[in-house]
Amino acid sequence: MSSIAQPGGFDVKTANGNGPTQPVLEVRDLRTYFPIRRGVFSRTVGHIKAVDGVTFSVPRGKTLGLVGESGCGKTTVGRTLLRLIPATSGEVIYKGEDFFAYHGEKLRRLRRQMQIIFQDPVSSLNPRMTIGNIIGEPIQVHGIARGRERDEMVASLLQRVGLDPSYAARYPHEFSGGQRQRIGIARALALAPDFIVCDEPVSALDVSIQSQVLNLLSDLQDEFQLTYLFIAHNLAVVRHLSTRVGVMYLGKLVELAPADELYVNPKHPYTKALLSAIPIPDPTVRRERIVLKGDLPSPANPPSGCRFHTRCPMAQEICKTEEPPLRDVGGGHLSACHFAEDVTPLHEKHL
Repeated sequence: MSSIAQPGGFDVKTANGNGPTQPVLEVRDLRTYFPIRRGVFSRTVGHIKAVDGVTFSVPRGKTLGLVGESGCGKTTVGRTLLRLIPATSGEVIYKGEDFFAYHGEKLRRLRRQMQIIFQDPVSSLNPRMTIGNIIGEPIQVHGIARGRERDEMVASLLQRVGLDPSYAARYPHEFSGGQRQRIGIARALALAPDFIVCDEPVSALDVSIQSQVLNLLSDLQDEFQLTYLFIAHNLAVVRHLSTRVGVMYLGKLVELAPADELYVNPKHPYTKALLSAIPIPDPTVRRERIVLKGDLPSPANPPSGCRFHTRCPMAQEICKTEEPPLRDVGGGHLSACHFAEDVTPLHEKHL
């Protein structure tokens, strides 16, 4: 792997040998459980199964979109990958090595290559620090630069995300939501990472600003060959940036497919229901609307068999007793449904 020096201290990684599609990240049977404690002695009486056996990979320079309802475990996946939350079991293979086996200084060095853009651009920025110190802190902590050289790198980063370098002297409360998120992106870029977890980076922004931030992330990916895990609950937003899309339900992946294929030809009833809720910007087109019945089950006591069977319009007796595997239904399109071949595309008609 060679690197090309960029202004502002960036290194763009260029692939050789294994090629640009070699997975940067491989996740194998990842599980993250949170204990439920009760009583005077805080005994563990159960577990919240936030992530329960998730497997996927992300090729270099590509984006895996992860979508699902609030509480399905997608944010927990992202934070567990970066070891911000301890995993219960499973493996995370980063560039061919077991990331969970790293400790101490070796882990600290590797953290430079894996960063996160948080969902809330307000709470993720320290209100007592200037923008220059917020972005410059990781540069200084990791011994990359100090003093004037650090300030020059901060100015370059601000300029690259579309902000005036003079903003380095200001505080977070002086900026709009979109500008704060750009500052968060600049901070994530400060250590020239290869892999970035984008944890719903536009969900707190106005619709008019969302497209600007998404375009910025796309441009940065092209320029620096970044690899993204893009977490969101809005399928329309995910389609703009993702190469492949994974759909989560109650801690499990229920569908994983190339982005265009998933939107045109969903192979899981839950995905089909999510797609039916996307507004169509054409008043002459009417799309089939699927309304799911019932409430989302508790991750502390998930249903037996297929976890979606309590709300699924296609559920049959086998769905209640036998958990469907995430299997290939053709062309790398994976679905965890016993009747994936019977799921039809959404019906649309012109008025």
